Amino acid sequence: MIDQAPIVLNPVDTIAILPKGAKKGDDPLGLGTALPANIMAGHKLARVAHKTGDQILKFGQIIGIATQDIAAGDHVHSHNCVFSDHGQDYQVGCDLELAKAAIPQLEAREFMGFRRANGQFGTRNYIALCATVNCSATVIRKAAHELEVSGALEPYANVDGVVAFAHGTGCGMNNQGTGFEILQRVLWGHATHPNVGAAIFVGLGCEVMQIARMKDVFDASNGALMEHFHHLTIQETGGTRATIDAIKAKVLELLPEVNKNGREPCPASELKIALQCGGSDGFSGITANPALGVTSDLLVGLGATSILSETPEIYGAEQLLLRRAESKDIADKLINQIKWWEAYVAMHKGSLDNNPSPGNKAGGLTTILEKSLGAVAKAGASPLTAVYDYAETVTAHGFVYMDTPGYDPVCATGQIAGGAHMVVFTTGRGSAFGSKPAPTIKVATNDVLFAAMPDDMDVNCGDILSQGVSLEDKGAEMLEMILAVASGQKTKSEELGLGDNEFVPWQVGAVM
Repeated sequence: MIDQAPIVLNPVDTIAILPKGAKKGDDPLGLGTALPANIMAGHKLARVAHKTGDQILKFGQIIGIATQDIAAGDHVHSHNCVFSDHGQDYQVGCDLELAKAAIPQLEAREFMGFRRANGQFGTRNYIALCATVNCSATVIRKAAHELEVSGALEPYANVDGVVAFAHGTGCGMNNQGTGFEILQRVLWGHATHPNVGAAIFVGLGCEVMQIARMKDVFDASNGALMEHFHHLTIQETGGTRATIDAIKAKVLELLPEVNKNGREPCPASELKIALQCGGSDGFSGITANPALGVTSDLLVGLGATSILSETPEIYGAEQLLLRRAESKDIADKLINQIKWWEAYVAMHKGSLDNNPSPGNKAGGLTTILEKSLGAVAKAGASPLTAVYDYAETVTAHGFVYMDTPGYDPVCATGQIAGGAHMVVFTTGRGSAFGSKPAPTIKVATNDVLFAAMPDDMDVNCGDILSQGVSLEDKGAEMLEMILAVASGQKTKSEELGLGDNEFVPWQVGAVM
């Protein structure tokens, strides 16, 4: 156990973070200010006095302004600190050379995965049932459940399961535009995912999201691809029960062929890993997120891909990414996404500072600026090589960005549709999250959470503070877990059976 004095992340910071909390009457900073009430771990105390309107600094960056005078040693939180203008005078590419130098030089690695006919490599081998519309959600769910309880999959050791991708839209929507295009990309991205050995599209028959049109848009005309896809509609098949039985019959027909694909050595450079955080706390930006940033750089060093997302949760820290963008075009795409979000929330009479959530605030996070600066630590220090729209297919190697909401299921759905083999998900408050067909590794930011939710957490980053484990060692530990999970080791969320209800495509546009 190491001494856990208040944490100062940058010499210019005007606050310090309490690693263990403090009791009423304590003076943790030794500044002669007795606390008027107990304060939880992860919360902030003022290192210096602030006048009303003064900037409050953490990570060496502005996280808000003081709404009243704050004495040195006082608790700094929502009662006296609010969101403020963070400035958008971006210096695109000014840190690019430093970012290039941050890429570690590593020897090639392998994982035991599934080699696909189209040249992709998978870490799991699922049969996917994809509903084109909410009207076919029940039939695919029932078919998947009946197959599971029947024991029909047990003889097929190389098949990870049958997963139903059901959702609440697909009709009552425009047949063009952003919302329609997003759903198309999500459905096609999951059906063609490298972790999927075969896919069955199931529609009602009369919906806006037509299977034939989707195949035409994505050019599914070659023979090998057509063998991967199968489709039917409830109206043509004869109703609900007949369709459930038809889906089950088709899966039973596909199982022997999908099972033929066994694990073999695959290059780790082909891995695409989604970076995610949820249920964040005051330690997220100190332990788990920067450790995952080390892992991100290691992935880049292997020639693999790490995918950062959650645009509302990088707001205020986007300049840290833009400073290492490889080109102006890449930077401009991210800036345009930021501006779109500003307009989007304004149109709905909201604010990007609506985030942090109540749970985040209870854990010590005060403003979106503070949360974003901690969240962006997951990105490591490597160059930004590409920026993608929601659920767009990720083709670039290196560190990339995908525009998504901050809401975890919607974000992960987009990342997986883009090709992410796995989600590494940091959490400080505790999150019961899993995903299919790409598994989720959950990372605790603190010892208390890791001990409290042992069936959910795969990695503990609390020992960075409690035991002095270095960020570098913890980042390397997570890389080894990624390779192990890619080779078939089950994560805690997989053992719990999570992932069927976390498929949530982003709905944008009018419901008609």
